[in-house]
Amino acid sequence: MLRMEIRPGMEDDFERVWQEVGDSVTDHPANLGQWLSRSAEENGIYYIVSDWVDEPLFRAFETSARHLEHRQKLHPYRSGGSMTTMHIVASLAGSAGGGR
Repeated sequence: MLRMEIRPGMEDDFERVWQEVGDSVTDHPANLGQWLSRSAEENGIYYIVSDWVDEPLFRAFETSARHLEHRQKLHPYRSGGSMTTMHIVASLAGSAGGGR
């Protein structure tokens, strides 16, 4: 999960560019999908969740020219952020999600 701090006033442009360049991530054969969320509590804070087949394949993408190009397109909007990797240990579907 990536937490991104976006420069004030650039949020709409960031969202547009993120969607425009997203296929550089999701077209990678090891990517399962990614999601962009905007904080409901903090202005200019976004969270990107990206799901991968495994961490070694994600790390290979992370150091690729493809990823560097993706990052360069989003960099002008970013003022800070952090990244956390994690492994899902359990999943529970809610009744509204059709999992029952």
